[in-house]
Amino acid sequence: MKILSTRFSARALASAALALCAFAATAQPFPSRPVTLVVPFAPGASADGIARIVGRELSTALGQPVVVDNKPGGGGATGLIGVAKSAPDGYTIGMGATGAIVVNPNLPDAAPLKPQEQLAPVAKVADIPLVLVAGAKTGLRDLRGFIEKARATPEGTSYGTTGQYTAQHLAGELLASMAKLKLVAVPYRGSGPAVTDLLGGQLPVAVVDLTSAYPHIKSGALVALGVTSATRSAVAPEIPTIAEGGVPGYSATAWMGLFAPVKAPPEAIEKLAGAIQAVVAKPEVQSQIVGLAAEPRYLGPAGFKSFIHAESDKWAGVIASIPAPQK
Repeated sequence: MKILSTRFSARALASAALALCAFAATAQPFPSRPVTLVVPFAPGASADGIARIVGRELSTALGQPVVVDNKPGGGGATGLIGVAKSAPDGYTIGMGATGAIVVNPNLPDAAPLKPQEQLAPVAKVADIPLVLVAGAKTGLRDLRGFIEKARATPEGTSYGTTGQYTAQHLAGELLASMAKLKLVAVPYRGSGPAVTDLLGGQLPVAVVDLTSAYPHIKSGALVALGVTSATRSAVAPEIPTIAEGGVPGYSATAWMGLFAPVKAPPEAIEKLAGAIQAVVAKPEVQSQIVGLAAEPRYLGPAGFKSFIHAESDKWAGVIASIPAPQK
């Protein structure tokens, strides 16, 4: 009996020691070790560049290393699925963008990611300016002229996009709906090829990212009809918004933000959000983000969550109105 009692006491002491160690680990203030930032895009892309700027500065703000881990695939969903399945302790976060968060979940063949159920919004970081642009050979000079010409073309006006259900495509479909136009989407593999056909006269207009079009807009080879955001772009403040140009209330924004697993501790999310807010407020960080043709645009956890709900509802309605692609 004495031997059993001794063994039991030893086991009890060992268990108590482990429990104390676990308690000590959880009692440490967040963060007490490195944070992993999953970027679901390939290295070298503008989204990757923004994530690395934020990650570097966030490391300084948190006092712990922030390790960027690129996991591209699935239109930005693959890496976020990994984030959703990670330990909900705040030490794994991910960069999410418009497509994976509010567009893809509304598609019939959606990836197995349910952002509003599996991910906790931490902070919105940046907006990605898009622009409706016309080739100089079209003779178009502003949005009103384009709308008049499109309404006088009953068979429909072609416009270039960066692919089916991308932010560029949906921005065009929203314009068609709000301005009561018949627009025919022509998918390209990115903004670059669409801009090439605009310059060559094979395509009248396109919705592309401002980065690809802006040099040609400045040279006069392309004509900017309007940016798709609700406010003018800091990258090109001389270009009016589509809402200003004649479609009141129009807004179609591409954006990026940070997410944690849905059950991450609220105190960890608040700590991350506060650090990100301080980072995005830095003038040198803002200039670096603008240098990548994006715009710093912070929203905290609650505001970002409401924004995502509204965006998802908006794009669900637009997607439902688009005829299914021909197979």
